[in-house]
Amino acid sequence: MTTAPPRVDVLGVGISAVGPDTALAEITRWITQGERGYVCVTGVHGVMESQRDPGLARIHNASGLTVPDGMPMVWAGRRAGAAGMSRVPGPALMLDVLARAAERGWSSYLHGGGPGVPELLAERLRERLPGLRIAGTHSPPFRPTTPAEDAETVARINDSGADLVWIGLSTPKQERWMAAHRAALTAPVLLGVGAAFDVHAGLQQLAPGWMQRNGLEWSYRLAKEPRRLWRRYLRNNPAYLARIALRPPRMREAN
Repeated sequence: MTTAPPRVDVLGVGISAVGPDTALAEITRWITQGERGYVCVTGVHGVMESQRDPGLARIHNASGLTVPDGMPMVWAGRRAGAAGMSRVPGPALMLDVLARAAERGWSSYLHGGGPGVPELLAERLRERLPGLRIAGTHSPPFRPTTPAEDAETVARINDSGADLVWIGLSTPKQERWMAAHRAALTAPVLLGVGAAFDVHAGLQQLAPGWMQRNGLEWSYRLAKEPRRLWRRYLRNNPAYLARIALRPPRMREAN
């Protein structure tokens, strides 16, 4: 019997003790064995939002995978004894999974991004990964959807026959969306990858590799979008460091 990867408890959020290869292998297993789950891509922001919202923590903990997005999660995992844990950022995970999808004929549905973004993303991805199947795209409104609109979205995704549903709504909106819709959607895998939509559509740049490897990606993003992000980082980063010192990460059993 195959078991899910173990998790590291980081302030009450179970971060899967995986790297890019093991995350890809687990997602592949869901599709080949007919399992259904959702994937959260979580860093300090997601963990600290979960401190303020226990419901969001439960959503992370109920996922099939909650992968470590950013070096603080990796450092927490290694401190707890997960020596093989490494970064699985959303943009990289998206490319890894879509490369396998192109090889195996899996189809994808792109849900999220601003007007025109999922269509542009589909075009760029097809150029990058020949043979990739995109079953559909949708840019939802920024306002809350009506029950009728929501039912239409679910029907559209299910009718597309997609194997992978990519959600680009940012944290915590995308995590809540996946948890609320997991039971209604027939696709084996839902993946909340946030800014990966804009990155692979060519609308946003990633931080240089050396900044990502040294846990400085937040400073790059802050420099790019100071008015939007300064409150988040001023609020979250010091609080995370203080709380992790009082409550060290520890290994726990998989879901």
